[in-house]
Amino acid sequence: MKKHIYIYSPSGAVRDKAAFRRGIRRLTALGHEVEVDPDALTSFQRFAGDDAVRLAAIARAADSGADVALMSRGGYGLTRLLPDINYRKVARAIARGTAFVGISDFTAFQNAILAKTGAVTWAGPALCEGFGVGGAHNKGTEPDDIMTACFDDLLSGRGEGTGWRLPRTAEQGNAHVGNATLWGGNLTVLTSLLGTPYFPAVQGGVLFLEDVAEHPYRIERMLTQLLLSGVLARQKAVLLGQFTEFKLTSHDKGFNLAQVVQWLRSHLKIPVLTHLPFGHVQTKVLLPVGAKVDLVSNERDVLMLWGHR
Repeated sequence: MKKHIYIYSPSGAVRDKAAFRRGIRRLTALGHEVEVDPDALTSFQRFAGDDAVRLAAIARAADSGADVALMSRGGYGLTRLLPDINYRKVARAIARGTAFVGISDFTAFQNAILAKTGAVTWAGPALCEGFGVGGAHNKGTEPDDIMTACFDDLLSGRGEGTGWRLPRTAEQGNAHVGNATLWGGNLTVLTSLLGTPYFPAVQGGVLFLEDVAEHPYRIERMLTQLLLSGVLARQKAVLLGQFTEFKLTSHDKGFNLAQVVQWLRSHLKIPVLTHLPFGHVQTKVLLPVGAKVDLVSNERDVLMLWGHR
């Protein structure tokens, strides 16, 4: 199952060159043809090249004819590029079979593509954090089996959906949602698009969210913005993924992420389901942003399907 994978850098500069090389070696060892963009390791300030360089990299990824255009890493930088991206070119590439895959800052690109063209992109790994794990500080670490299997499913066209099991302590309730647009991504990046032409006007969708290094009060503040703007009430369900790498303090006095979830549910009449295996973690599934999905939850079991359409 040899596939053509194009590696490019539309966001932050690649600082961990060893992870970059490991990721390429691993994809090559799996039998894939890995093509690296000529500016993939370019650095300008905190970015992988100035805006013009990164816009050109996106255009080359769209012209590559690759099966997958995989970002090298996230960080920050894509929101700067949104007014100047050639959306028709990207949409044509997707229609020809190129799957654009990424995470974190990639949320800006994905939702802009959805807003401007309706085309489907994939929330999943980046090269360095997904396939480049390992190194001197965690020798023996290999890419996560679940993430790798989901990536393989994308390459082979076998991916039909995902499911997860909730912990016994989770109070989720049952839900059944049909024919809903899946969208979302990183909460901070998505919220930054609100009020712009790059925020999708999704009605009756399934919104998934995750974040990293954001304290629960910041998460609640961003959720409040989505709530008060009417975005959340227009959805059929909200899926909360992994919110990691934050630190509670003595000042919180019991205020934590669970309290945020409880608060959110008290303000919505739609299902709010937690523990989606996606976010800044190694074990994550791939999600088709912009695809129509069916979602079913029954006590502790959640199933989301898209491949049957």
